[in-house]
Amino acid sequence: MKLKSMLLATAFAACLTTAQAAEGELSIGTEGAYPPWSMADAVGNVTGFDADVGNLLCAKLEMKCQFVVQAFDGLIPALKAKRFDIIISGMSITEDRKKEINFSIGYAELANMFVAPKTSDLASIKDFDSLIKALDGKKVGVQAGTTHAHYLEKNVPNADLKTYDTLDQMQIDLASGRIDVAFSDKSALDDFLAKPEGKDFQLVDVKIASSSDPTLGEGIGVGIAQENTELKARIDKALCELVADGSIGKASQTWFKTDISRPCK
Repeated sequence: MKLKSMLLATAFAACLTTAQAAEGELSIGTEGAYPPWSMADAVGNVTGFDADVGNLLCAKLEMKCQFVVQAFDGLIPALKAKRFDIIISGMSITEDRKKEINFSIGYAELANMFVAPKTSDLASIKDFDSLIKALDGKKVGVQAGTTHAHYLEKNVPNADLKTYDTLDQMQIDLASGRIDVAFSDKSALDDFLAKPEGKDFQLVDVKIASSSDPTLGEGIGVGIAQENTELKARIDKALCELVADGSIGKASQTWFKTDISRPCK
């Protein structure tokens, strides 16, 4: 049912262009399969931090939100094809992505971490250099098309990198032992650890800040078509106000139990 609803939503998105979007409505592309950022239920309703940010943004802009579910690695091509107006999907701002689309200011940021079995030799590591060395030859899971994948390709070239279309697929392989360790933002890994299948796993006690490497980007931003400069200006202003008044911080407390909002620069 979930797959069917996602396919239907994607099909709908293919019929929607920015020019066709109703006046006063903002269509938002989101993954819908990356808790707690973005989750789509069986009938296509989207919840999570991304949905809250989208709804806050639409309220500030006095527009109606229309969420469109799209696989993460297809979000940028779909935006460029005008299948929706913007992307809100926990997407990090990177130089490579800025060659394809524009971004709002960064409005959120989380630490990146690894999760491994409690019995793994990785579980006791507490410093970055030892961790990177220990990852050589390990089967490391990561979601395809993400900053996490680019980070591993650059910094751990001797790891056996396994890429997945969705976080769920990666977690299934981690729980079954088909990969040794997984890399993602802390919120996604916390979600896995809270599930029954995560009981025998733990976070590796090495936090990797997004600011530590260009591949991890400049915070989370709203993706916007490069030619849509007026909309970018309106979104930047609205996001600055939503960060300043605590609205985005409050939403992040709901989903992450901590304030991940990033001050407007």
